[in-house]
Amino acid sequence: MPGVDVGLARGAVVVIISDGWALDDPESVHTQMARLRRLAYRIIWVNPRKIALDYPPVVGGMAAALPFLDAFVSGHSYAALAEVAAAIRADRSDPHENTRTR
Repeated sequence: MPGVDVGLARGAVVVIISDGWALDDPESVHTQMARLRRLAYRIIWVNPRKIALDYPPVVGGMAAALPFLDAFVSGHSYAALAEVAAAIRADRSDPHENTRTR
């Protein structure tokens, strides 16, 4: 995430497609995600590993990013992309949307 121009995200729905296993320092990811959160309308993280029952997103960059996400979806298959589309369409003010997709 270092070097990402988050200024382009002002008011946007940002979709990040990643398994979250980046080698970036988690503190750097936290800082950049906090900055992105201040600018973006919604942040959606699509992680194909989320579908695995034994996948805990509790370490590294993924753990640092989670508090800033509006939706965390698997996107592991073509059918799961409907969940991604629903997350993009969702209203940021929907308090239940965050818990349904995490």
